[in-house]
Amino acid sequence: MTRVLDVILALLGLTLGLPLLLVLLVVGWFDTGLPLFTQQRVGRHQRPFVLVKFRTMRPDTTSVASHLADPDAITPLGRFLRRTKLDELPQLWNVLRGDMSLVGPRPCLFNQEELIRERAARGVFEARPGITGLAQTKGIDMSNPALLAETDAAMLANFRLPDYFRYIFLTLVGRGRGDHAPPR
Repeated sequence: MTRVLDVILALLGLTLGLPLLLVLLVVGWFDTGLPLFTQQRVGRHQRPFVLVKFRTMRPDTTSVASHLADPDAITPLGRFLRRTKLDELPQLWNVLRGDMSLVGPRPCLFNQEELIRERAARGVFEARPGITGLAQTKGIDMSNPALLAETDAAMLANFRLPDYFRYIFLTLVGRGRGDHAPPR
């Protein structure tokens, strides 16, 4: 059932959000010259997929988790996009393709080995990764792999359809802090 909802809501989001997506693409072009960012992430069953986001850091930045990023690498537009979570909008394409769900554990990088071990031990990779979920609405990021994996596993173990809508709603109204980066 959630896959059907994912497709419907992703199509709706991409269609209604097209003007905003286009504006952010143009503004992003002036900000970094490369408004979209793609990165290989760990997907369902630990299979790789290419995640699409709006770029929030300079193009020459090393690919690391947000909490390890150089705060000076994040552009002013990038800070705004992260704070408002608008950098996530292009991931609706990943949802439409079936790489992700709207709700699920945030996909990690392949170099986040501790998080991968923690999630594998708890069966988290049985689910599609998501744009948002329990950890994101509670402000838990990838800087604490054990806590994140525990939170993801708890969400999946108790997941019901009302939770799907609750996590989306909480994200839309600003619950959680978006991708954490060290302060400048």
